[in-house]
Amino acid sequence: MNTPSEDYHALLARHDAMRLRRRILAPSGSRAGEWSAEAPQAYDGTADQLLISDSLPLVDPLEELIAELYRNLFDRHPYLRSLFPESMAFQQAHLAGIFRYLIGNLHRTEEMIGVFGQLGRDHRKLGVRPAHFEAFEAALIEALRMRAGIRWTHALEHAWLRMLRLAVSAMVRGADEAIAEPPSWEATVTSHELRTPDLAVLRVRPHQPYGFEAGQYASLESPLLEQAWRPYYLARAPHPDGELEFHVRARGADGVSDALVHGTREGGTLRLSAPRGALALPDHLPSADILLIASGTGWAPMKALLQRIDADRSRAQQVRLLLGPAGPEERAAEEMYDAAYLEAFRRGRPWLTVIAADAASARFAGAGLRALNGILPPQPGAAARQHAFLALAAETPSAGPVEAVAARLVAAGVPAEQIHHDATGMVAVTEMSASTARTGLLSA
Repeated sequence: MNTPSEDYHALLARHDAMRLRRRILAPSGSRAGEWSAEAPQAYDGTADQLLISDSLPLVDPLEELIAELYRNLFDRHPYLRSLFPESMAFQQAHLAGIFRYLIGNLHRTEEMIGVFGQLGRDHRKLGVRPAHFEAFEAALIEALRMRAGIRWTHALEHAWLRMLRLAVSAMVRGADEAIAEPPSWEATVTSHELRTPDLAVLRVRPHQPYGFEAGQYASLESPLLEQAWRPYYLARAPHPDGELEFHVRARGADGVSDALVHGTREGGTLRLSAPRGALALPDHLPSADILLIASGTGWAPMKALLQRIDADRSRAQQVRLLLGPAGPEERAAEEMYDAAYLEAFRRGRPWLTVIAADAASARFAGAGLRALNGILPPQPGAAARQHAFLALAAETPSAGPVEAVAARLVAAGVPAEQIHHDATGMVAVTEMSASTARTGLLSA
């Protein structure tokens, strides 16, 4: 028997198939009666950003505003409550993060249109539809009015609405442009191996062809936690057998990672999102030297990149890999969970230099970033010929933001445009739970 979620996604898949067929058969330039968001008109994001920022003290803290929003939403649309997990803490925290990101970057209007267009494409996997937006918008405005009281004004309300509608219209168009792409992929777990008590290496095989590039990440959903997704790097370059590899560390929070590590077995099923990310090798990359800097499970995309480089030796002259532990010093001995593979890989490959940083020197954001000293070329001007790829595991308590490492590389002479990493804030923004998305801000 199908679950309500499975029935819902099957219905959406049929709906999208019919929309795509109508689009193909419709005369050129016609949308065959489809609903679509209008392209945003001239919009002054800076002016609205100032108004909204000034209004935040009236409605802060955002977490309480979001909690009020959900109460309003469920009071008026009780059926929506079944789309959410029992605990709303995850959804409330991430939705507050979305608002902070949008408000903080609203002055970059064109950039935001691009970001939320991608968000709309990503959130097709969640089964979001434009109709969810109306309910969300009404609940948000009511929450804003209740929080601000008599100090609320029409000017503030219109600024919030313009910001919201800018994001939603971009998401709707992004989702519409990706209609020919599957919203998600079903996959079977072909291997599940515990490397440490809290870390598993999974191999999965999608049921449909899954195109991606080495260095990208995908979001996974476990049937144990429907409607919740978390991003993980693909730890294997594309291979003819079609199998994908993921490295997952449990976090002890009963979330997706814990379900994948402790509740998943060979033969089980998962769902995957479309691949995303900024760590793929650029098409224009000449025979440059490459720096790979990773900690903990940040090793996963580096493993895939090394396989890709090995398959096409014209892509790099020399590769230096700095690999540090993700946890405190007492975990350093067990941290390189894939040491056997790395040792076998580097044998017979003189172009690869591996520098294993101990726990003390792997504090990438520490004073002087000592761990980088052994990976930067000493020759004058040599740094300008480097391309650097960074992946510091999110569980790394001493790593700090990747921006600190990037700044150190720039100071050493590596051009900023040749430093590649996924901005941690944007990964968080683009990988929210389905139930948060269905409220409408992430409506597609």
